[in-house]
Amino acid sequence: MPVTIGRRELIAALGGAAAWPFAARAQQPAMPVIGYLSSNSEAQVPHLLAAFRRGLNEVGFTEGQNVVIEFRWAAGKFDQLSAMAADLVRRRVTLILAQAPPAAQAAKASTTTIPIVFVVGVDPVAAGLVASFNRPGGNATGMTLMNAPLGQKRLELLRELAPKAAVAAMLVNPVEPDAAPELMDVQAAAQTIGLKLKMFNASNPNEIDAAFAAIAGQRPEALVVGTGAFFVNRRREIVALAARLGVPAIYPFREYVADGGLISYGTSIANAYRQAGIYAGRILKGAKPADLPVMQPTTFEFVINLKAAKALGLNIPDKLLALADEVIE
Repeated sequence: MPVTIGRRELIAALGGAAAWPFAARAQQPAMPVIGYLSSNSEAQVPHLLAAFRRGLNEVGFTEGQNVVIEFRWAAGKFDQLSAMAADLVRRRVTLILAQAPPAAQAAKASTTTIPIVFVVGVDPVAAGLVASFNRPGGNATGMTLMNAPLGQKRLELLRELAPKAAVAAMLVNPVEPDAAPELMDVQAAAQTIGLKLKMFNASNPNEIDAAFAAIAGQRPEALVVGTGAFFVNRRREIVALAARLGVPAIYPFREYVADGGLISYGTSIANAYRQAGIYAGRILKGAKPADLPVMQPTTFEFVINLKAAKALGLNIPDKLLALADEVIE
């Protein structure tokens, strides 16, 4: 005999079938969310963001497919970082990527539970971000660029370009966390090679113009640009002002030379962000920041811009060309 189904039974059956896909979707876990807290502007660091995404991809995470990234860009306005970090904490992001020391310190002050992966130029132990390099101990770990100890090498390279220079100027942001150790290193190196070093401070856009006006008045024979997120964010302006001085200048990162600066020596920031992406992915898979040692660079890059050298009327010695990791034509 044919089986008949009553109206009520049919509606109940259809209702259950219709509800099943929604129930199944509701049981699917939400994608993890990375809060990307940056001291810089998005326009200044697209290559670093790309490197971070590459690192995530290497451990199985692709933005929009199995991870979401929420961005907060301070664009050099560091006083906004605390509010941005607090907002990410309120949104209960899964992890915070902190770009540069001001962002790392803001993130660290905002949460003791959400994992933090930082990329900083300072000593993270001295800055209070971690307990030690090998055993960070808290909710933060990441990569240090080791900026401060490189001052001696930068002065040596600058001396190769300007062997007769007796006086050099140095542009410094005194409020940067790594300013003090960097200054100690550079001043000691200058004394060793017999170079008189004059310091010029700048910690906001107006002070950059004033500092370069003061530098021009002193007529130095070479220029050293200090490290820090504020200078990186204003690097195109700094490179243009340095070019007007008409003296050899050395910068801490390749990014300055790619934007027209003469030479740079320092850590590859792009590689640091790739490593940060790998660490972020490992933490999303269950690793604890306290168990992931702070990474330190083992190689450094020396970059030369030949177009900038030509504009200054400089012939780059063959010795330096042979040492260069990259020569930009």
